[in-house]
Amino acid sequence: MRNRFPALSLSSYGVGWPGNRRIAIVAVVVAVLLTIAAAVAWLSGSGNAHRDPTAAGPAAAHSPSSSGAPGPRPEAGPGSVPKPPQISEPVAYAQAAARMLWSYDTRDTSRDQQLAGMRAWMTAETKYADWASVSGQVPDPVLWSRMADQDQRATAHVTEGHYPGAFKQALAEDPSAITEAYIYVVTVNGTQQIAWKKGGGAEERAVTLAVQCRPGHDCTLAAIAPSVTQ
Repeated sequence: MRNRFPALSLSSYGVGWPGNRRIAIVAVVVAVLLTIAAAVAWLSGSGNAHRDPTAAGPAAAHSPSSSGAPGPRPEAGPGSVPKPPQISEPVAYAQAAARMLWSYDTRDTSRDQQLAGMRAWMTAETKYADWASVSGQVPDPVLWSRMADQDQRATAHVTEGHYPGAFKQALAEDPSAITEAYIYVVTVNGTQQIAWKKGGGAEERAVTLAVQCRPGHDCTLAAIAPSVTQ
């Protein structure tokens, strides 16, 4: 008999970038975020909240510009949430952030701890930080409690990260645009392993992140795009 408890991944919840945040980031990455601005205001994975965990998502496309080497593994943070790593390279940081977003353990981490751990990854520049798009990945308190009742947890394996073609094109057309906020768009692909008391499964994952990497500073997370851009 199939386990009736839904396998609920953190990547199954989210909202789109608010208008003021979108305007600020569009000024930096131009074409790619103009495309995102026209997308629906919810994450492409939001319709999979109650999907069977063994049903894999669409295969992720790989680009010749991809970087297969995952970034360094961060230290432990609140609960099971890792602390942000000290990385100044956008793709490596985005890979670490995606791994963080796709990993959780309700057995030793409360919902508040999950949110606190995720907030530590965010940029302190409020003009560019879209916390709603990140915190929206976490299920509501009732659902988190249901997940905890079933000892639900997830781990992630990142296979690659790359700059989407539209971002590279926009940057080539206006190289100076990046110097305003140093926000880079990175798409990360990987696999999420989900387990609970009486079952488990795996799903392919993909996410497009906006990360801020100012010269001489560690990267931080700015936002999660409302749709995946390859």
